[in-house]
Amino acid sequence: MDVLFNTINVRDLLSSLESPSSPLSAPDLRLLISRLDAHSLRIKSTVQSYLLSHHDDFSSLFSQCSDVVSKSERLSDDVVALLNLISDQPIEADVGRIFREIVEKRRESREKREILEFVEVVLELDRKLGVVGDNVKNGKVVEAAEGLRELKKALGVKGNEDAEAVEGEPVVYGILKKQWTNCFEEIQELLLRFMENAVWFEKEGNEVHIKYQKNMNGIDGLELQTVLKAMDVADILDYGLARIADLIAKYVFSPVVGCRATPSFREETNQDLGNASEAVLKIVPSVDPEGNKVDGEVMYSNIVQIVEFIYKFLFFQNGSWMRCFGRLTWPRMSDMIIANFLSKVVPDDASKLAEFQEIRKLTIDFETDLKQLMFISQSDIKDEKLSKFSDNVEVHFAARKKVQILAKARNMLLQSNFSLPQDNITRISRANKEELAGEISNSVVLLFTSEECVVSEAAKQLMELVHQTLKDVCVLPPKVGLEFYHTAKNALLLYEAIIPAKLQRQLDSINQAAVLIHNDCLYLSQEVLGLAFEYRPYFPSSVKELAVFIDLAPRFQLMAEEVLQQQIQLVLYNLKQAIDGANGFQNTHQIKQFESAKFCIDQVAFIIEKVHIIWEPLLLPLVYEKSMAMILEAVFSRITKEILLLDDMAAEETLQLQRLIHLLFEHLSSLLEPLLAVRATKSQESQKERDNFILSIWKLRKLAGTFCHTTVHDLHFLATLLHIFSAYSLELLDMPLKSITASWESGELADCNFTSSEVEDFIRAIFTDSPLRKECLFRIENSNFR
Repeated sequence: MDVLFNTINVRDLLSSLESPSSPLSAPDLRLLISRLDAHSLRIKSTVQSYLLSHHDDFSSLFSQCSDVVSKSERLSDDVVALLNLISDQPIEADVGRIFREIVEKRRESREKREILEFVEVVLELDRKLGVVGDNVKNGKVVEAAEGLRELKKALGVKGNEDAEAVEGEPVVYGILKKQWTNCFEEIQELLLRFMENAVWFEKEGNEVHIKYQKNMNGIDGLELQTVLKAMDVADILDYGLARIADLIAKYVFSPVVGCRATPSFREETNQDLGNASEAVLKIVPSVDPEGNKVDGEVMYSNIVQIVEFIYKFLFFQNGSWMRCFGRLTWPRMSDMIIANFLSKVVPDDASKLAEFQEIRKLTIDFETDLKQLMFISQSDIKDEKLSKFSDNVEVHFAARKKVQILAKARNMLLQSNFSLPQDNITRISRANKEELAGEISNSVVLLFTSEECVVSEAAKQLMELVHQTLKDVCVLPPKVGLEFYHTAKNALLLYEAIIPAKLQRQLDSINQAAVLIHNDCLYLSQEVLGLAFEYRPYFPSSVKELAVFIDLAPRFQLMAEEVLQQQIQLVLYNLKQAIDGANGFQNTHQIKQFESAKFCIDQVAFIIEKVHIIWEPLLLPLVYEKSMAMILEAVFSRITKEILLLDDMAAEETLQLQRLIHLLFEHLSSLLEPLLAVRATKSQESQKERDNFILSIWKLRKLAGTFCHTTVHDLHFLATLLHIFSAYSLELLDMPLKSITASWESGELADCNFTSSEVEDFIRAIFTDSPLRKECLFRIENSNFR
């Protein structure tokens, strides 16, 4: 059969073909046709012989195909018949309906079974609630409490509050929860009432009675131990013991902690039953005349006896019940012990700290006894409040001393009197201040300037307190010493906080208190700088690393400067008000205006003299000189400016102005003499400062006819200088125009601090317009002095 499947290449049938691409000729085509015919006959012969040799196989194959076709026709007929049957009778609808009914019946059956189970659960819960109620009525309080505990979990009740129905749960559950709450409240009320009747305090005899059996609500012989167990099971032990804990803390522990009473015990026995029926704790008032003094050893011993009594007779040596009672009582009792005993025995002196160790040992032993009696926890360090307090006695000592030191400093500052006796002020003067320094109690020597300074008694006492505190730092333990160091700094800061607020009214006026505050601040600032050199080398190493005093010095220096500047500004304000009353010194040739200006001059002199009387005895010499120079400079500048601003002056008016200026110098002569004397004794390096001292005084003297440019050689000349001023010939106000011009060109007026514009305005005010005045003004304007 391979001949049937082989590929025939037509060109193979042509033997004479020269090239595969050459075209076929007619003979070639005829030859090709004849050869194809021969090849076709050979194929037919081969096929025929193959079919004949496999005749049986082909017959079997055709027979099987015929059977398959027949079966297919029969199956098709059966399907058609079935479809006809179904279309005539729709059975599938019945089958679907039956299936749905089966599902519904099964669902209903499951729901009924669940409802039945739920009803059984509800009935069981209701039955148990009924059993709980019966147990309560029959006195089986422990069983009732256990039943409530089981029902609480079954009903999903949270806490012991009123159980409310949860949204989405069956209504019957809400009813059952309400019944559970009623049962809980009933048993709770029964147990609490029993505890109130079983444990009570008799005020007349100061006795605590513990009754072991009581008849309650028709229940005979209800026992205290049973009630406690029931409260524990019902989880209301804390609530049930709260009243008893408060009663014992108030009537038993409180007087015993204060050593105002001692405990005694007795146990009464029931003759019929032969066992104890009642225990009594009697509190016997103390007859000690020193009842306010607490003996730690006796107090601790009495408390341990009371706790042992409670542990044995009230809680029947049950550790968990005792621990519950301790949680309710210990915080209050430990606070009482600390307040009434431990805090009072904290030493007041650092040398007695070692003696406190005996009390510390008693306190630790006391807590150990309470732990053995389960009154406080064995592992919770929060219950070791007393031993912690004892261990930190150094801290408590430091805290107490801190309060005492700051309270002393505060009282010292609040009660201080910032005024000196008038006789002391009178005796203090620039001449004899150094001689009287030892006689003046408030006189101190500034540390870095060695100058005498009068300070307030408060500042002096405050500094003494700080010195004493820092001396203690040198000998105290580091922890206590550090606290004392901070206390010393805080005591100094109290001055800054208290004094300005206390003396606010004095600071707003010109008075002695403000000057003393200024001196206090200077004194404190220099003393603070010296503290580091005096004490820091002797401080404990840990304190030495942290101790800093230099930060306080700038604060007091700034405060001193602020107080002084405030006083200067107050003086300048008062002087300005006084000078304003002169109305610019205009028209002084009129009697009324002259009297007004004269009154103003008198008022200015009075204010300056008042300031001099207050400041001169108290302020440091250099501070006094600078402050007074500033004030006089302002006064002379203002008066000179007012006179130079006058645009037209009559001859009589210039004479009156001269009188006013001479009057001012006459009033201030006693003040200016020492100031100029002090300035004249300065070194050569201070020559420029001396020349610039109170700049405007030279202008005013020149206006009044005094000699300006004078070199002072001796103090005698200074003493008579002001008299010479008043007797000297009149100058500017009485000088001819050419003399004024010559004085300017010679530099005399410039040396007196006049400017060219001031001289020009003065000439225009004094002299009428003329060619000579124009020439003089031109010469002044074009001169080298400005």
